[in-house]
Amino acid sequence: MKLTVSQSQLAHGLGVVSRAVSPRSTLPVLNNILLATDDGRLRLSGTNLELGITCWVNSQNQEEGSITVPARILSDLVSTLPDQAIELTLNARTQSLNMHCGTSNFELKGIDAQEFPPMPAPDLASGVELNVADFKTMIQQVSFAASSDEARPVLQGVLMNIAGNEMTLAATDGYRISVRTASLSSAVENPVKAIIPARSLSELARIAIDGEERITMVLPQGRGQAIFHMKDAELVTQLIEGNFPDYNAIIPRSFKTRIVLSTAEFLKACRQAEIIAREGNNVIRLNIQPHENEPGVVEFTSQSEESGSGEVVVDATVEGPALLIAFNVRFLSEVLEVIPTPNTVVEFNAHNTPALITLVGDDTYKHVIMPMQLG
Repeated sequence: MKLTVSQSQLAHGLGVVSRAVSPRSTLPVLNNILLATDDGRLRLSGTNLELGITCWVNSQNQEEGSITVPARILSDLVSTLPDQAIELTLNARTQSLNMHCGTSNFELKGIDAQEFPPMPAPDLASGVELNVADFKTMIQQVSFAASSDEARPVLQGVLMNIAGNEMTLAATDGYRISVRTASLSSAVENPVKAIIPARSLSELARIAIDGEERITMVLPQGRGQAIFHMKDAELVTQLIEGNFPDYNAIIPRSFKTRIVLSTAEFLKACRQAEIIAREGNNVIRLNIQPHENEPGVVEFTSQSEESGSGEVVVDATVEGPALLIAFNVRFLSEVLEVIPTPNTVVEFNAHNTPALITLVGDDTYKHVIMPMQLG
């Protein structure tokens, strides 16, 4: 292998794939990144066996070849080089990679590319076409609600359902549920149902930069994998096996109290209250007060024995009876950060039943959040 690649292109590619590299794997080759010439470009791949990311960057290839080298060493070295052409030359006999740039010259010991786990080649003709911008928004609006508890692997995933031309993503950690629905540009012949790790989808949202681009999603039969292919990158992830909770049974259907308030003011009040609340189990109280013949208010209060107390009052349209209810303020902030509309709707029944957060005039997004004990 012998090629020339720009420092900026190589640094970008390494930044994309290094997130899939296992930093402490007992299998040495999994600490490495695969570099391979591929149809006039340089292909970079990293994997931890559960998640794999491939990125293609432009290069001038003189000789074909491939090798794996330690990800951290390569990334750290490339980041220190000037934005000039880098010459990469493989010594197949010693399995070492020479990297020359300007006045710098490095010899990196590698591992034979044959030892690197093979990355699957997707059959793109059988894939589902997704718009990057729309899919990224869907991921951002649900993935934060997935669990980080390794004891409940199913809840670490996002449930994807596709039927006809409608796709739904749903995630829950047992305390909240996020559900987002969107229309596809074309209908699928066969329904799709899969639980995809939330971390994998978050990585996909991170590397899918061009909003006008298309993502082709392929779920190879019997492989237990999902492959997301783009023009310059590809992500493959293991699917999660198990039964996802029936979240539709938990979403409330009717309500007694409904409030509409500015999303920005709502988020600002939560962030201010959180400064105190984070010292007291993240509890924030919402005192919802309707006012006859004029807009109501929501009082956000937080208290901590160590830090003190705070109160923020926000004007709101209130329908129904007054209500005092408590939530985890971090959970409220996280959902408000992904709401794109100027105003947010929250509907309640009682202080000890789930609340439903939705968008004004838009039923494509629903977020259910469990209350905390008032104490």
